[in-house]
This record gives sequence, structure tokens and C-alpha cells, in this order.
Amino acid sequence: MSSPNPAPSSSLGPITRILVLTIAAIGFLFDTYELLMFPVIGSDAVAELIQVNQDGTSPGWLAELGFFSGSDLKHGAPSTSVVVRSWGGRMLWAAALCGGLLGLFGGLMIDRLGRKTIMVASILAYSVSPLAAAFSTELWHLVLFRCTTFMGVCVEMVAAVTWMAELFEDKRTRELAIGWTLATASLGGILVTAAYNQIVKMVPEGSLPDFPFPEGHLPGNVAWRYTLLTGLIPGALILFLMPFVPESTVWKRKKQEGTLKRPSFFDLFSPELRVTTLVTTVLSACGYAAAFGAIQMTPLQIVAGSPEIAAQTAAAKKGMEDAETKLENAEKNTKAFTDAVKELDAAKRVQKEANQALKAKRGDIQLWQEIGGLMGRIALAVLLIFLPSRLLIRLFLIPGVILFPVTYFQLVQQDYLIFAIAIFFCGLLTVAQFSFLSEFLPRVFPMHLRGTGGSFATNLGGRMIGTMAATLNTEILSKMFEGTPPMQVAYAAGVIGGAVYLIALLATFFLPSGQVEGEH
Repeated sequence: MSSPNPAPSSSLGPITRILVLTIAAIGFLFDTYELLMFPVIGSDAVAELIQVNQDGTSPGWLAELGFFSGSDLKHGAPSTSVVVRSWGGRMLWAAALCGGLLGLFGGLMIDRLGRKTIMVASILAYSVSPLAAAFSTELWHLVLFRCTTFMGVCVEMVAAVTWMAELFEDKRTRELAIGWTLATASLGGILVTAAYNQIVKMVPEGSLPDFPFPEGHLPGNVAWRYTLLTGLIPGALILFLMPFVPESTVWKRKKQEGTLKRPSFFDLFSPELRVTTLVTTVLSACGYAAAFGAIQMTPLQIVAGSPEIAAQTAAAKKGMEDAETKLENAEKNTKAFTDAVKELDAAKRVQKEANQALKAKRGDIQLWQEIGGLMGRIALAVLLIFLPSRLLIRLFLIPGVILFPVTYFQLVQQDYLIFAIAIFFCGLLTVAQFSFLSEFLPRVFPMHLRGTGGSFATNLGGRMIGTMAATLNTEILSKMFEGTPPMQVAYAAGVIGGAVYLIALLATFFLPSGQVEGEH
């Protein structure tokens, strides 16, 4: 005897299942790809576009963005300077804040207009935005298009997880489908790192295609622009496949029958959902705080302070200063002047090599943390089947309370390989939490609130509150420590990481463990 309302997963043919899983995997992969572009390209992009006074000091943030210009201002600053460091933190938070705001609205639209419809719109947004960002001529252009990229990703992630949770309603099938497709998200970080590293190698060779970048761009600093261009590829592929997959069957049926309740943020704070909403929001906020306040700061700022890179950068800087001083003091048309010119040319080559080494190290440390994230997602996908929710999440939280302070206070000053291994485990522990929440949220909110509840926890908690840790690090905490700017950021990262892991661990004691009744 057949069921009157068969599970949607049973109505999916094998080809449709493959397409659904393929689209989800590509979408999750390139969500991360788009988001993690900035940690590897951010310093170079901001350093080129920012406006500063002629002596390199800050003219105020509006002028830095490019809203004012004049003979007393110039484009460009050293990528390791304090003003670039500050904008690194500001941009991480600004993009996440805008994404979170739209994500909240997007959550309501997911529940009202449909999962697939909103997925298409969000994918289109985060595909076109990096293309526009690649042609930025002022810092505010880059800020704007990073924000619109983040907006698309914030909405797409919640829409895709909700869509899959309803297409695969059988518990085991759903866990396998969501768990393993989410594991591909970490491949996005690995892929963007590999793409950036390859582009960095190709720039000096002149083997990249010639694009009409805006007048005034720096030919030796185009790796960040080419990396942004690659963001257009996945969106085109997903949008091509979307017409061949269905909308959520159970959502569509209830919508047609008129039995689908109207979503509301107020419903999230009803007596039966209040604790669930608050706890999942806190957990999301803590996960994003660790990612933005510590992990993403590692390639963006902290790796520049590693002993090897710091020594090479300092030697190159001193060589340039000495050569420039000799040239200023030498009389023209003398042998001393000719020698000084040669020495300056040699110093410039050394400085270029130091800059290339820093770029390579940024990509390398990003690769370590993303491989760790991939292992975390795989571990979560495997353990999800065997362990209850509270025990599962605690397995990833307890080690982090100790690991983050040790990594960013001690190991950052040790041999690079030791530090890189520690970053691997920081990435593993943190990214596993994102997979946990993505799978957990659709289970604890009723159907008419799945998009709204998941969006509230992820976007308000994670992307609007948690990502404030980036600015908290660069603007406040880092300034409380002594040392070079990269080490100040590292120490602040240790404080943030240890603190938010402890808060998340305490929050798990209030974590709901059941599934919403009558929703599957």
C-alpha cells in the first residue's frame, strides 16, 4: 500500500538526484570560493586602491575610500601598513554585515517565494559581483562589490540547505546528502588558493590573457584582479543546470494547497522555539567570530609576521632605504652616483622578491587552513550518523578552547611548519561547526520557518554579530598589545578564538536535541 504523501526523495529519479547533488556541491564549493577570495587578495587589492597622504599617513576613511582626491593624496600604500590592516578588518565586517542584513530578508523570501527561485537570484548576484570588483579603480568600488558578493552567498547557502533538506526527507539520506555536499565547501578555499597561487606565478611570465583593466592599474599587481574574474565561472554553470531540477516538493505542495503558514520573525521567539533560536544564533556567532577574528586574519595579516617572512621583508626594506639614501647623497655624473643607481635597482629586485615570497606564503597558509576545513567537514559528515548533536559539537569545541590561544600566542613565533599544522587544526575545528549548523538548523525549525530560522541564526548571529570580530581585532584588541602589527593581530586572534570557543561550549548545554514534530 503506497503512502498518500510519498517523501520527495522517493520521487526523484537517479539522474535528477545526481543533478541536485551536483548543483549543491558546486554551489557550496563556490560559496566558499567567493568568500575566501578576500583573505588572499585583500591586502594587495586594498594596498593598490587606497588613497593616503603623500607621507603615507591616513587622510580619513572617506578620503581613503576614494570619495575625495587632490594633489595632496596618492593611491597606494604598503600592504603591511597599519592603514591597510585596518581596512582588511573593516571590509571583512562590512561585507558580512551587508550580507547578513540581506540574508535576513532573504530567509523570509525563501519561505515565501520558494527555495529554488531564491537560489537562482542569489547565485546570479554572487557571480556578477566579483567580475565588477575586478575592474575597481577606487577602494569604495571594491567594498561595494565585495558586499554584493557576500549578500548573494549569505542567501544562497540557507536556500540550498533548506532545498536539499526537503528534497531528501529520509533522515539518513538527508544527512548523507547535506553532510557530503557541504564537505565540498572546503574545496572552495583550496581551489581559490590554488587559483591565486597559479596566477601569482603567471604574472611575471606574462602568460595571462590580456584584459582591459582600468587605466592606472599596476601591471605587477594584477593577480588580485584575475582571481576575482574567476568567480564568474561557477555561477554560469549552476544557472545552466537549475532548469533541470525541481523545487522543494513538500514546500510546493503546501503552497498550492494553501496550508503553508506565513513566516514571521516573531514566530522564532514563541515559547517552543525561543531557546532554539537563541542558542543556534549564539553558536553561529561564535563560529564566525573564530573564522573572521582569527583564521581569516592569518593570511590577510598575521603570516607577514612569521619569522622567515618578517626577516626577509625587513632586510628588503632596509636595503631600499640604504640605496635611496646613497642615491640622494651622490653627485650626478659620478661613479658613486652610477653605483648608487645599480644598488637601488638591485634593492628593488630584492624587495620584489620579498613581496612575491609574502604573497606565496599567504596562499600557502590559506591552503593549510582550507585543507583542515575540508577534513573537518568530512569528519562531521562521518560522525553525524553515529553521535548525538550535543556530543558531536563538543568534540570540536573543547580542543579549540586551548588550541587557539596556543597557536596565536606561541606557535605563530615558531617554525613555520609547526604554525601551519596548528592552523590546519584551527580550520578543522571551526569549519566542522559550520557543517554541523547547516545540517542541524533545518531539523529544529518547522517548515514555514526553515528559511527564516536558518537565516536568522546564520546571518544575524554569524554574519552580522560574529564577523564583528574582524573589526574588534584590527581596530581595538590588536592595539592593546605590543609588537609589530602582524603580531598584534595574532595576539588579538588568540584572545578572540579562545573566548568564543568557550562561549560556544557553554551554549551547547542549552542546545535542543530533537526534531520538530510532524514536519517530516
